[in-house]
Amino acid sequence: MTEPPKADIHNRHEEDADAGAAFVLQSKGQWWHAGFHLTTAIVGPTILTLPYAFRGLGWGLGFLCLTAMGVVTFYSYFLMSKVLDYCEKSGRRHIRFRELAADVLGSGWMFYFVIFIQTAINTGVGVGAILLAGECLEIMYSNISVHGSLKLYHFIAMVTVVMIVLSQLPSFHSLRHINLCSLLFALGYTLLVVVACIHAGTSENAPPRDYSLEPKKSARAFSAFTSLSILAAIFGNGILPEIQATLAPPATGKMVKGLIMCYTAIFFTFYSAAVSGYWVFGNKSNSNILKSLLPDSGPSLSPTWVLALAITFVLLQLFAIGLVYSQVAYEIMEKKSADVRQGMFSKRNLIPRIILRTIYMICCGFLAAMLPFFGDINGVVGAVGFIPLDFILPMLMYNMTYKPPKSSLTYWINLSIIVVFTGAGIMGAFSSIRKLVLDANQFKLFSSDVVD
Repeated sequence: MTEPPKADIHNRHEEDADAGAAFVLQSKGQWWHAGFHLTTAIVGPTILTLPYAFRGLGWGLGFLCLTAMGVVTFYSYFLMSKVLDYCEKSGRRHIRFRELAADVLGSGWMFYFVIFIQTAINTGVGVGAILLAGECLEIMYSNISVHGSLKLYHFIAMVTVVMIVLSQLPSFHSLRHINLCSLLFALGYTLLVVVACIHAGTSENAPPRDYSLEPKKSARAFSAFTSLSILAAIFGNGILPEIQATLAPPATGKMVKGLIMCYTAIFFTFYSAAVSGYWVFGNKSNSNILKSLLPDSGPSLSPTWVLALAITFVLLQLFAIGLVYSQVAYEIMEKKSADVRQGMFSKRNLIPRIILRTIYMICCGFLAAMLPFFGDINGVVGAVGFIPLDFILPMLMYNMTYKPPKSSLTYWINLSIIVVFTGAGIMGAFSSIRKLVLDANQFKLFSSDVVD
């Protein structure tokens, strides 16, 4: 890896600038805490969408794209961590993605571009987490009370109330124990889903398997780019600088250990969920594999208690994911609303925090109830959000910071990734929005059916 050029040391400290930094992004964590945060941000119930992504790619291309996304994102996060470390050694410790991008790229508009993209990601993931949590509750309810009167939006409202309560945890660092539980939940429901899929695939009621792709080339291409966008959303997080900000300084080298922990969990969960789910259901895979295992008509394809336990683990982890992806929004709000000169729990700061975070969660819950498009939301968020922040900007910032020679392999690898994923992002955005528009024809406001 190219060594960084020598830089001037700046005698300024950004972490004492505002309440968003002092309260929400407290720098107290160890490397394993960063690992917990990263794992919660990446290894979530979106992995249950992997068989759905495979149905647009097939076995060979699915494996290739899954592996490529894993390698590229690890490399991307590693480079971003090195840029953050370099800036910290130069006396410019950045705890926000938008400030890092604006400083390194030397452009004021980049600051607002990153805010816009992060807001799209935070809102999209927040909506998706609440929607999927509500769907989990609905699945359990419909199996207990087949002709019950409660609808999906009722369960979304219940989840939103719980999220409002949990959102009052004041700082990112205060989520460390919740995110450790989140890691255990992810490993737990992945194991249960794999066992359920093996049982379904070897039972007498095993569904017919068809791994063929769309017959028309144009439809096949759109499906492939939508699947790539979903994979980008599954691997993306878009908040690595904020996660690294939770580390007690100096943060140099600590994030790499956290990344290794996270990607160890990714290896065991992503491949097992993708292979087992697609093996059983093929091109009939649902955007939530649990829905495939619990079809609307006919018996459950796996023991009910296994699926019930898996759904419970998913539900519990979704609360942690919703909290993690809300931290940037909370940090932005508290930077403007809180007074750093007064205590975190002072009346002056506590009341605005409760009001603003409650409003934010209510907005996410309302959108989740109104727009039940979980698979499609993943694709759109991946294309317009995660691809720019996780596949393009880190490579660009590394080249701008470390200035590798244009004849070096590092420079050309980074440039190639930028070009490839810029094209993939544009096509993925087009195909994902196209599918969202097509699905909108099947959908009613506050419907109880999540459209695939």
